[in-house]
Amino acid sequence: MNRREFLGAGGSLIAGTTLLGSTTFAQQTNIVIATGGTGGVYYPLGGGMGNVLTKHLGYAATARVTGGSVDNMKLIGSKQAEMALTQVDAAYDALKGEDKFKGTPYPIRQLMVLYPNRMHVVSIEGKGIEKMADLRGKRVSTGSPGSATEVFAFRCIEAAGLDKDKDMRRERLGVAESTNAIKDGKIDAYFWVGGLPTAAVTDLGATPGTKIKLIDTADLVPKMNAKYNNLYTDGVIPAKMYPGQDKDNPVSVIQNILVGHESMPDKVAYDIVKTFVERRDDLVAVHGEAASITLENQKNSPIPWHPAALKYFTERGVKV
Repeated sequence: MNRREFLGAGGSLIAGTTLLGSTTFAQQTNIVIATGGTGGVYYPLGGGMGNVLTKHLGYAATARVTGGSVDNMKLIGSKQAEMALTQVDAAYDALKGEDKFKGTPYPIRQLMVLYPNRMHVVSIEGKGIEKMADLRGKRVSTGSPGSATEVFAFRCIEAAGLDKDKDMRRERLGVAESTNAIKDGKIDAYFWVGGLPTAAVTDLGATPGTKIKLIDTADLVPKMNAKYNNLYTDGVIPAKMYPGQDKDNPVSVIQNILVGHESMPDKVAYDIVKTFVERRDDLVAVHGEAASITLENQKNSPIPWHPAALKYFTERGVKV
């Protein structure tokens, strides 16, 4: 089969567009999905996405462990990953070249809205932490470097009238590491932004002799929105979501989205979005948060849509 025959036989789906250095989709079908740490939701959900793409589109799609949303935007910008899960706030900063991306805007495009991320401010009984103000003077993890947890945590701390550098002794740990550190008495509280439930937080709540404390952050939303483009909403982590959690936890919320580079071929982007919508049950089997991947939830955001994703949702009668 010559090159023309190959392209006509299906190679045209992915021919001629470079996403990983000089490698084209026509030459290989490896898809890297940038996710997060192993203790959160991004990694298992990204793994489920990889399985769905491999099974139904024939790609060799794999989830990559990363530091989180900030790292993921850099991987998309440098074309070291084809797709990434990210919070809207980190994606917006990357698009504009602001905050952790200052001076380096990235040409990212939204593929779909995934599910809401809730801010968890986690402590345990005996630490004397009942509200955000009680973090003053405490040992606190604000998330791993390169994570959207860190971005969101800094904004919550600022909105609460605290100084992240002067008012607390700060660590930079992922959610699994933070859970281990609080068990070992090395920190008093930690920030984590994730879906429900997050395995590492469940693990902390289930630890014998430990009673989990979740700190309210919903009241911080107006102050954050006044400064950060109305990206946040309020929500609730329902009572009993985690072992030992005996009341609702009003929290601040940010949406998670799936993004790619603007150069992703239209056919590839279209088929990926279509497959995730139509095979949603396969993703729900991996993690319940995937139930939020619905046509109704594909609302507009500050991130421009990939034209192929927009085409698919328009065909389905969705006004995004």
